[in-house]
Amino acid sequence: MRPAGAPIRVALLGSTGSIGRQALDVFAAAGPAEFEVVALAAGRDVATFQAQLADLRPRAAALADRDAAATLDVPNGTHLLSSEDALEQLATRDDVDLVVVATGGIVSLRPVLAALRAGIPVATANKETLVAGGHLVMPLARDLAERHGGPAAEGGDGSGLPQRVPRPGDHWASPLAWLRPIDSEHSAIWQCLAGERMGDVQRLILTASGGPFRTWPAERLRAATPNEALAHPNWSMGSKISIDSASLMNKGLEVIEARWLYDLPYDRIDVIVHPESLVHSFVEFVDGSLKAQLGLPDMRIPIQYAVSYPRRVRGPAPRLDLLRHDRFTFAAVDERRFPALRIARAAGAAGPRATATLIAVDEVAVRRFLEGTLAFTEIAELAEDAVERFGDGPAPALEELIELDGEVRGWAADAAPSGRGD
Repeated sequence: MRPAGAPIRVALLGSTGSIGRQALDVFAAAGPAEFEVVALAAGRDVATFQAQLADLRPRAAALADRDAAATLDVPNGTHLLSSEDALEQLATRDDVDLVVVATGGIVSLRPVLAALRAGIPVATANKETLVAGGHLVMPLARDLAERHGGPAAEGGDGSGLPQRVPRPGDHWASPLAWLRPIDSEHSAIWQCLAGERMGDVQRLILTASGGPFRTWPAERLRAATPNEALAHPNWSMGSKISIDSASLMNKGLEVIEARWLYDLPYDRIDVIVHPESLVHSFVEFVDGSLKAQLGLPDMRIPIQYAVSYPRRVRGPAPRLDLLRHDRFTFAAVDERRFPALRIARAAGAAGPRATATLIAVDEVAVRRFLEGTLAFTEIAELAEDAVERFGDGPAPALEELIELDGEVRGWAADAAPSGRGD
């Protein structure tokens, strides 16, 4: 059990990616009295990982690329794991208080599920966690919340939870204390719901920047180039999220995530375009009130909220000056030009098999667009074709999900879109 006042001990999975590096910025700004990184994992960026090991000197580490791992200069006191279940081992260590998942892909579902089963909170930026595995993950989070917030957990007796879990407080009775979203829109909703009852919520409103093609006519979109799609007007991001932002597929995936996180039906989760990207989402209540969370577009704010919850600590993100940023505009999404949002809603209504198919095919379709073998508008066409082909059936277990992910990716690698968007 973590002593009162001790730093939060973190296992960071995906430390060399954008979210991982920004999480380390948050930890450094808060200081060693707030956070201690005890475990690190990354994929193939051996140079960045080597520097992180030297700087942080974690107790345990893992690098997915085993050939690269063999070249690492591992600090004294750091145990380098090389087994297939290394991520699960790191996520369930006795000295870990919080797992931060900054990795991509369905492989991250294993450590998320393992951590939750061990009673360890998870802050995740991994979309597969909820889009593909929401039906597996959220029951665990809700069970922890119910057990931790119920009468049997008072005083810590009879709860059945591991001793590492802190003494119950009101915040531990929320599923979001256990499965914490690292995402601007879902963090905004989470912050707006603080102190509120879900029974008083009328709807959730996610905001979308609209991407670089917000004002383009439909007939021009098919010829859009990768460089044009990557040129986001508000920020610089990785290629996958940039293309998803341009197609609005990212908003479709976020609608699916919101349905799992907040347990609201799809017809009460809306999306509006907000080009300035300063309002990160709204919550509308039954009395007509709206709450919004505002801030400059900086992922360190949602990361910080997730890792320090229920407290707020000082962080490195710049502040929003409302006198300088005084323009706030909103518009409806044109689903004729951007059908990905409609496709995602339909997949969500069809069930977990369809949503798992959607996120798998989207990754392959985006890669093919960047390589020049798909047109921009064919990303959504291929996604809809895949959902129709693979999306029917009962909710899959973990091993079935992993098998489905591989099957969809294999098909999407060279499938020809139906052309329904022409």
